[in-house]
Amino acid sequence: MVRHYTGSNRPVANGSATMSIQDKDIDNAFRTAVADVRPLPQLPPPPSEPRPTPRARFRRLDDQQALQESLELSPGDWLVETGDELLFRRGGLPARLLDRLRRGEFAVEDEIDLHGLTAAMAREALREFLQEALGRRLHCVRVVHGKGLRSGHRGPVLKHAVNVWLRKVDAVVAFASAPRRDGGTGAVYVLLSDR
Repeated sequence: MVRHYTGSNRPVANGSATMSIQDKDIDNAFRTAVADVRPLPQLPPPPSEPRPTPRARFRRLDDQQALQESLELSPGDWLVETGDELLFRRGGLPARLLDRLRRGEFAVEDEIDLHGLTAAMAREALREFLQEALGRRLHCVRVVHGKGLRSGHRGPVLKHAVNVWLRKVDAVVAFASAPRRDGGTGAVYVLLSDR
């Protein structure tokens, strides 16, 4: 049964759907407005973030343990005096590299000051500092150990310790006392390998 009414808001029965004339006009206007609309083409998904470089967990633990052991001192390792300049380079490196280091020609990328720490505290702080520096792929750092002028008859404790500890760290390729402007014999520039 089809019913027709006069007036714009009266229902018009068309099969089972009932729609007012005004609704029908709006529907037709909408269809006309969107007649030229086409779906957007499918875009490829955005690139995902790059995955971090895999690092062997046990290798890191082994490196940490080796670094810790390398920083241990033995009683016969106390060889430097208060005013002595510290110099060290691994075999195979050119002597001019050590000369450039002594003159301060390398950019210091980070530093640690060990003043006021006990030897045990300094060893741990230096271990963490070197580990972080290697993780950040730094090439030249400064270690301030002090001159040991107030160490009494024992001599410069931290200076001696730093001299020994750094020699035992494989990643340290060279170190030299800094020029006077950067601490003189109370600090060392340290070159780290690229590994």
